[in-house]
Amino acid sequence: MCGDCVEKEYPNRGNTCLENGSFLLNFAGCAVCSKRDFMLITNRSLKEEDGEEIVTYDHLCKNCHHVVARHEYTFSIMDEFQEYTMLCLLCGKAEDTISILPDDSRQMALLF
Repeated sequence: MCGDCVEKEYPNRGNTCLENGSFLLNFAGCAVCSKRDFMLITNRSLKEEDGEEIVTYDHLCKNCHHVVARHEYTFSIMDEFQEYTMLCLLCGKAEDTISILPDDSRQMALLF
């Protein structure tokens, strides 16, 4: 992966987890061809391991096919929550947890 192609390596994205796409605001331009254009997504794979979905793919420069970053997104269900994670040099790192129940027990605890 290429740290010279990004503005910031692994930026903190809070709870924004991308299953597909590219965070182009963090793309400084290709270190090989010096162009700043859209990204290609290649080598996309979806695996399931122990009830967890794992999506991986590569971000490539559209012009010279230089590999900018490898993207990993995970989704799982733990008890009554959906858990999402993302880790990518370009898109950043993020985690999110969402209740699958109508009333989120974490929010109810804050009320009392």
